[in-house]
Amino acid sequence: MKRKRYISNFTILVLSLLLGVTISCNQSNNVENTKTQDGQDQQKNTNVSNENAGVYFVNLKNGDTVKSPVIIQMGIRGMEVEPAGAFNESKGHHHLIVDQGSIEKGVMVPMDDTHIHFGKGQNTDTLKLSPGQHTLTLQFADGLHRSYGKEWSTTITIVVKQ
Repeated sequence: MKRKRYISNFTILVLSLLLGVTISCNQSNNVENTKTQDGQDQQKNTNVSNENAGVYFVNLKNGDTVKSPVIIQMGIRGMEVEPAGAFNESKGHHHLIVDQGSIEKGVMVPMDDTHIHFGKGQNTDTLKLSPGQHTLTLQFADGLHRSYGKEWSTTITIVVKQ
């Protein structure tokens, strides 16, 4: 007697669910790693909804206690990192603002000791900070250093220990 092989409805349901989860996970992590012209790593997000768009600290979170020098890793979703020099829609570079808040949209980010520019398209830096509590604001700006505003910034507070 021959046995018939068949796939149960339950098996089809489980396989369909697994396929759906796999596809949705891949879509939410559509990040293309590339290099800038000067060899720096950068991330380009290829499939990001507006509600997930923005800048973020990759390796730090609000309330962290760290030692100086502090390694800062910067990320972005919804725009592309490129070196400064020209205005290109939905592109720009990071700025790190120490112990101050975000910059109003359209205003040039100052260049001083507390406003650090990453005009080569860098996404990593090491920062020496004095012991104590500090706020770090990551601000994204266009190729002419004009801020994309509060929507494209994030601020965290960290404590630097001796």
